[in-house]
Amino acid sequence: MRSLLRLLSAHRIAPKATPLQRTLRTLDLGEGVQVTLLQVHDSRARRIRLSVDERGARLTLPTFTSPAATDAFLQEHRPWLQDQLAKQSAHGQPLQRGITASLPLRGEEQPLTWAVARASRITALQAGQLQFAAPEHAGTAALQRTLRDFYEAEARSDLGRWLPRLLPTLPRPPRRFVFKRTVSQWGSLAPDGSVSLDLALVLARPAAFEYVLVHELCHLLQANHSTRFWREVEARFPSWEDERDYLRREGRALKGRLRRLLAG
Repeated sequence: MRSLLRLLSAHRIAPKATPLQRTLRTLDLGEGVQVTLLQVHDSRARRIRLSVDERGARLTLPTFTSPAATDAFLQEHRPWLQDQLAKQSAHGQPLQRGITASLPLRGEEQPLTWAVARASRITALQAGQLQFAAPEHAGTAALQRTLRDFYEAEARSDLGRWLPRLLPTLPRPPRRFVFKRTVSQWGSLAPDGSVSLDLALVLARPAAFEYVLVHELCHLLQANHSTRFWREVEARFPSWEDERDYLRREGRALKGRLRRLLAG
């Protein structure tokens, strides 16, 4: 009987997690400046947390946090919040026809000119300049699709330069490469052998992009982050630590810049 009770208790159904409670809150920063916070009550939270990323400001609260404690926390952290929001705004403005004067690409700002054409396209001119040509009636969404296609084409061009050296050292080639916008990760390897890469990598300096590529390809050899895995990375990209540190420093700004350009 005692064994049966232990078995039953080991397989009892876990209680359902309390759903997150999300609300929007407006905070006055002074001098006529207001910011909208996403306020989240989370039963798993043990303390109040305030964060800012390319999606905006988020305030996470333990379930039973009082309004007075919340207000006091925000008042104390108001200077930090102002500083973080200023850094986010420095990541750039949304893509705007005739106004956007440069585009980030491979770690540099490329001067941009605008032109009218029958079809939308971005082409490279002399001296590292870019030209964005589009029909007069093209809306913001169409311009953003053109920019995304341009960035992906440039990213795949970079892959074409690096893969001939890397593929012969692998047991098999990746099934395919997929570019997407991610919040935290820079890349991943799916069980079917597909490699996903953050499109923001084409905004970074090329060595950082190449490091992430090498990192994901080495998971075809070691599906972990063991010492053996890092030896494989080191053999193919000796300066990987420098590029990892670069992405830790600059990654949020790169992701934020791409988000603003493509999402407004």
